[in-house]
Amino acid sequence: MGAIEGLWQTVFEFLANRDFWIDISNRIFRILAIVIGTWLFLRLAKSALNHIFAIRLKSPLRLSERRETTLIRLIENVLTYVTYFIALVMVLSEFEVDVRTLIAGAGVVGLAVGFGAQNLVRDVITGFFIIFEKQFSVGDYVRITGIEGFVEEIGLRVTKVKSWTGELHIIPNGNINQVTNFSIHNSIAVVDVSIAYEEQIQEAEEIIIELLDELYDQYDAMIVKPEYLGVQTLGASEVVLRIISETRPMEHWGIGREVRKAVKQRLDERGIEIPFPRLVMYQRDEQAEVQEKV
Repeated sequence: MGAIEGLWQTVFEFLANRDFWIDISNRIFRILAIVIGTWLFLRLAKSALNHIFAIRLKSPLRLSERRETTLIRLIENVLTYVTYFIALVMVLSEFEVDVRTLIAGAGVVGLAVGFGAQNLVRDVITGFFIIFEKQFSVGDYVRITGIEGFVEEIGLRVTKVKSWTGELHIIPNGNINQVTNFSIHNSIAVVDVSIAYEEQIQEAEEIIIELLDELYDQYDAMIVKPEYLGVQTLGASEVVLRIISETRPMEHWGIGREVRKAVKQRLDERGIEIPFPRLVMYQRDEQAEVQEKV
């Protein structure tokens, strides 16, 4: 009984210690201040970030909406994680935890994880620079590591590209070494037209040039008037004439088809034939050859 009474007496004296409660009150107050300060800082920082991007929307050098959203989310996440980590360290220091030892241990663990997840880290870093450097955007037609298609999604770890036949390719960002973007500048439609050797080249050229003037007024996708370049090649059974047309980005396929159709119809109307494959056969007269030898 004496031991129990002594224990209770010690606990009572400890709880009745005025300095103890003052110290607890101060620590609780500081922790609340840290929590409230963290919340206010994040609110102000996110508001300032959205305000900055809202100003960029009005500038002529604005980013695409998808890239702006991605960058905002990325910066907000990084800012949140860093702020929470600093707040956690400050709270632990209030409980007299050796923060330096904790950080050193976390550094060792992070180093070990980093060695085991090198590809993941490379994918994330590459994805960040793809977004930051505006290499391509959602909706662009690109060629990445031999894969062509429209960009469906850009993430920090992977990029999704959908080919024109419907396949969805998921490419780790760390594997993206070279990107060809077809959607940034104007495209060029290249149309080759073949005519028979028996036809007059000059007459065919005049017909084509006359037609190109008409086509330029019909299609808004043409940036400038289509240009007739001249004779491209002399084939086995045809003369190939080349036409080019500068179009809006990614409009060259449709314009190329329309130009081929219009040229074919106009040449048919004017009696200019498109060549057909020809085969010349040579038959030896063996009997005549024997008589000649005799």
